[in-house]
Amino acid sequence: MSAASNPLRELYQEIILDHYRRPRNFGHLEGASHHAAGHNPLCGDQCKVSLKVEPQGNIEAISFEGAGCAISTASASLMTQAVQGKSVEEAKQLFQKFHQLLTHKGEPPVGQLEGELGELEALAGVRELPVRIKCATLPWHTLKAALDGKGGDVSTEKA
Repeated sequence: MSAASNPLRELYQEIILDHYRRPRNFGHLEGASHHAAGHNPLCGDQCKVSLKVEPQGNIEAISFEGAGCAISTASASLMTQAVQGKSVEEAKQLFQKFHQLLTHKGEPPVGQLEGELGELEALAGVRELPVRIKCATLPWHTLKAALDGKGGDVSTEKA
């Protein structure tokens, strides 16, 4: 990474640390219509995602609970902010774009997705640490299971 992009890297690290230290939408969601639980057996991260989906198909409210590393917690916090108010279909599309950002071979598609992912792009650096990709994607796979009505347990070893 060039010296010119170090300020961007520092900004992204600060976003991740802020969401880890002060996670948004953390806690129990009363009256949830959709939920799923996920875990990463390799590192012990656990995440439960709960949503209230309106009859029209929009995500009225979302929260997460659990315990995890900084990457997992920040990813869950950023995810809840990103999908709040979106339709179920939009949230699923965002899942695909985020997953592509972290798992795409070759150069990350950050520029191609610019503006579509917003602060979620702060997690693009996780690509450099392949063992941590599962930490960042655990909340997202759990969200997808909840949206798909699967409601059961999601494991990073099956995702």
